[in-house]
Amino acid sequence: MGAHSAVWQGYVDSSLMGSGQFDKAGILAADFSGLEAKSPTFELSQEDINSLAAAFTSDATAFANGFSIGGEKFLCIRADARSLYGKKGKEGAIVVRASACTIIAHHGESVQTTNAAADVEKLVDYINNPQ
Repeated sequence: MGAHSAVWQGYVDSSLMGSGQFDKAGILAADFSGLEAKSPTFELSQEDINSLAAAFTSDATAFANGFSIGGEKFLCIRADARSLYGKKGKEGAIVVRASACTIIAHHGESVQTTNAAADVEKLVDYINNPQ
């Protein structure tokens, strides 16, 4: 765990889990070396990390192969240099890269992916440009 760990854990606990939108979340190191913070039930394997790295490397790869979080495969519905949005049935996953980390948040069936995504995107904007 790096120097940011306590700060990142605060974001997971209050900004992500505290929003009521997500059932699990984590923060991945900027260099994709591993998790810096996570909610209790959030798991991310090296295979998951590799699938996220591949999806961020190529939009075409993201749309063709999707990505995995916690060993679950998500169909990619948005992919660009900053954000990946995925769906698995009515569940969803939002992955957004900030300058210093990558935020990963999973929502259950009762949450709209667009609403969940807006929360994560706002958090990343704040991390990139704290006022």
